[in-house]
Amino acid sequence: MRFYLGTHQPAWLARGLEAPLLVSHRRLAGRRSLPRATGRWALDSGGFTELSLHGRWRTTATEYVAAVRRYVDEIGHLDWAAPRDWMTEDTVRARTGLTLRTHLVRTVTDYLDLRHRAPDLPFIPVIQGQTIDDYLHCADLYEHHGIDLTAHPVVGVGSVCRRQHTTEVDTIARTLAARGYRLHLFGAKILGLTRYADTITSSDSMAWSYAGRYRPGCTPTHRTESNCLPWALTWYRHVLTTTTPSRTSPRRPPTRNDTNRPTTPRSPRRDQRKHPRTSTTHPPGHYR
Repeated sequence: MRFYLGTHQPAWLARGLEAPLLVSHRRLAGRRSLPRATGRWALDSGGFTELSLHGRWRTTATEYVAAVRRYVDEIGHLDWAAPRDWMTEDTVRARTGLTLRTHLVRTVTDYLDLRHRAPDLPFIPVIQGQTIDDYLHCADLYEHHGIDLTAHPVVGVGSVCRRQHTTEVDTIARTLAARGYRLHLFGAKILGLTRYADTITSSDSMAWSYAGRYRPGCTPTHRTESNCLPWALTWYRHVLTTTTPSRTSPRRPPTRNDTNRPTTPRSPRRDQRKHPRTSTTHPPGHYR
């Protein structure tokens, strides 16, 4: 599984990092100059924030296509770009005033529109839903329009990052993977990834920034670690270790409760003790 480190710092794209990055369109749009990427990255549309704030997409398809083309030309090394999909969380639908099924239809039709406008750009289809039946219905809508999801190198799965029940996401991931889809789960919880990382192609998170809010800065110029690159990479390496399929007793990544704890792996004896449950909930305004 490839894990993209979510970041709100576009300049990191040019830092030659070991981690592939996920950057939001909202962090890049309108910039006069863009960093030249030295490694792999993916583009999030920023849809959750867009719909939560405005109840609709203010960025038109024409504007989004132009922006993604600019990112491809000026930043480079773009793996894929999310479409202007429609998340299905209750808070988002309360803002849009639309039904869940309408969100699914608009997600599919927007992908079709972007694909028609710019077949050379790496837009990926995204499956949205709340229940497993919703996700299957959304996938069937793509198939109905002649989109063979099994032929795509990446198929996104949205509206999972704020779910508290990892077993529910596990069922969604395994059911869709059984159809032959190569899945990217947007913002999946790290504790959940320890269960189903073997069934998906990739995922992402910027929960490191939320956890970093509660850690004292590593230098006098850092009040906290919420924007700290060394901390983000430490967290990223821990996630890779945690989600390695061969591990039988995966540990959780560092969290807000680990402020004064070492980030080095614990001994086997300490790993056997019961840890208090901690949250890797994404901060408000997270990409999705």
